[in-house]
Parts: sequence; structure tokens; C-alpha cells
Amino acid sequence: MKGILSCFSMLFLFISCNNTEEKVILENSKKGKIVYDMYEPSEMANLMNQMYAYNEGVKKTIIAGEDIEGFPLDFLKIHSAELSDFKKRNQTFESFSKLFIEAERELYNPESDLSETDRFNNVVNLCISCHQTECTGPIPRIRKLLIK
Repeated sequence: MKGILSCFSMLFLFISCNNTEEKVILENSKKGKIVYDMYEPSEMANLMNQMYAYNEGVKKTIIAGEDIEGFPLDFLKIHSAELSDFKKRNQTFESFSKLFIEAERELYNPESDLSETDRFNNVVNLCISCHQTECTGPIPRIRKLLIK
């Protein structure tokens, strides 16, 4: 008896799930095309993710005591990359982006009085400072780049 009851319960559950799915499909087909609201990162978000990945490699290189490569020219796109739709370039962003490029260039300056570790941490701290004014979400991730 328990087996028959279990079978009926499973059948009922299967049928009720199927009906719900059919209703959703029918409703969507009546309205036309299904449109999904998928997040697409902006050009700036992609650039910052590339900068993060690149700087992870620089961090490993510095920790290993190896020489770092030359200044990555792609970083200059920070001045022109499209921001997310809801963001606007402002004076604060422009100031921080100029300082960031200067700090990155200094990182690759072999004649600097500062150690590579200090110069690298200056770059990372500048990123954190900028992100404290807008778009604070990535700060914990950026902090992981600091060399202790």
C-alpha cells in the first residue's frame, strides 16, 4: 500500500511540475521573444579585470625576486574605455586615472629610490583610494594584491 501511495505522490508531483512549466512556456510564447537581462561588463570593467590579472603576475614576479617587464601600454586605455551605463567620468576619476598611470610608470622605473615592493604597493593603494570614491565592491579583491 505504501508503494502505491508513493507512486501516486511522485506522479502527482511530476504532473504539477509539468503543468507549471507549460504555463510559463505558453505565457512567454504569447508575449513573443524571451529576453534575458544578462550582465555584460563594460569596457572599463574588462580593462580593470585585465589590470588586476596583470598585476597579480607582477606581484608574483616581485616576490620571486625577478625583474618585472616594461610598462603595459594597454593601461593607457583607462582614459578612454567606456564606463558602465550608470557611471559618468568625473574630475575625481580623471585625477585618479592620471595618478594611476604615473604610479604604474614609476613602478617600471629602474632608477627609483623606492623598492619594487613599495612602488607596487603604491599602485595598489592608489587603486583602493580611487575605488573608495566610487565602485567600492572590488576593494577586498584589490587589497589581496598588496605585498605584505
